[in-house]
Amino acid sequence: MSDLALSAAYDQIVAAGTHPQARPCLRSFFDETTFTATHVVHDPRTRAAAIIDSVMDYDPASGRTSFHSAEQVVAYVRHENLNVLWQLETHAHADHLSAAPWLKKQLGGRIGIGADIVQVQQTFGTIFNAEPAFTRDGAQFDHLFTDGETFTLGDLPAIALHVPGHTPADMAFIIGDAAFIGDTLFMPDYGTARADFPGGSARTLYQSIRRLLSLPPQTRLFLCHDYKAPGRDRFVWETTVAAERQNNIHVHDGISEDAFVSMRTARDATLSLPNLIMPSVQINMRAGHLPAPENNGISYIKIPVNTL
Repeated sequence: MSDLALSAAYDQIVAAGTHPQARPCLRSFFDETTFTATHVVHDPRTRAAAIIDSVMDYDPASGRTSFHSAEQVVAYVRHENLNVLWQLETHAHADHLSAAPWLKKQLGGRIGIGADIVQVQQTFGTIFNAEPAFTRDGAQFDHLFTDGETFTLGDLPAIALHVPGHTPADMAFIIGDAAFIGDTLFMPDYGTARADFPGGSARTLYQSIRRLLSLPPQTRLFLCHDYKAPGRDRFVWETTVAAERQNNIHVHDGISEDAFVSMRTARDATLSLPNLIMPSVQINMRAGHLPAPENNGISYIKIPVNTL
């Protein structure tokens, strides 16, 4: 979608979202173990809802999964009598496991992700030598969103935007006046996402960020993570386009593409891999499902040696 078409489509969404009865209601749940914010967004009139970037708890020492974080989401949705239409993933996360299939069983909702998940499946399916039955066509998900695809959440118009760079498949979901942008940006005092995973690109990330920051200044941005920047004593996951353009320490207005790429590349070279990357990617590329059980009925997470 061209920037001009994006602007026109977004103007329509914002115009609808400014009506008092057509603004999204929001509740976020923060998991401190993985520093992940799960967002529940709904239409106040119809109660139609989407759950974005959910968390399945995982203990790496024992290999056990649980759903304490997701149970809080379920309790809220039921208390508010919401009708969940979507379980949305902004990308195949490398730092936490998705609870989307479990939440779908509890609450309903189609599991959706960007269409370029097939690139991630191809890359990591090869790295982890996935079983022959693992298809690399996105079929594990209920819906693959394309760039500029519009949809509705009750009375609320919405649009999906392809914003690659952190991974090839990153999507932002704009619902009313709220944009759910995954890992593309962090709070202004923390900066931007890394771009050194397989298929990532600092240059592409810059272009995606500028695309998001071309949205109206008042657009609310909801982030997938926060890590408490130095000097800040609380977690925060909501900001605005205006705040990011003025204050983001990595990519505020005036930072050139080349300067950003140089900074991001140097910074990424100092970073360790996320603690949960091995289980996260293997499960999230399967839409939150565990790898198929082997002949003893047990699912296994593989660790490739001297590869990543």
